Amino acid sequence: MDQILNQISVYFTGGALGGLSNALIIWIFGMMNIPKAAGVALKPAFSPAYLYPKLVWGAIWGLAFLMPNLPSNFYLAAFLVSLGPTLIQSFVIFPYQAKKGMLGLQLGTLTPVFVVLYNYVWALTALCFIDRANIL
Repeated sequence: MDQILNQISVYFTGGALGGLSNALIIWIFGMMNIPKAAGVALKPAFSPAYLYPKLVWGAIWGLAFLMPNLPSNFYLAAFLVSLGPTLIQSFVIFPYQAKKGMLGLQLGTLTPVFVVLYNYVWALTALCFIDRANIL
């Protein structure tokens, strides 16, 4: 039982660290006006209200790495798991919560590219932590 709880806590923590890296990369890219140069209006202010959901949802999504039969290829496993939050962002959060249309296209045509990239950064960070904890 202790081993299972230990494992869950590592995946949860990895996801939270991934959420932090996701928040930072979105904010840094926004500060550098990279999305703006691509015609995408993604430039959040770095604040507790911005960071908190990234950490919490990142942690929850980190549990997705517990799925059986993930590919042994590190980068492919990270990409496949990153598709979960990408799909939710694109087809639930953008259209219904943020009112930015399907895929967030009201923010710019290339919004989906940034969403995929940002969530891949989350997954890579989470999986790095999980892998270094030697329980993957």
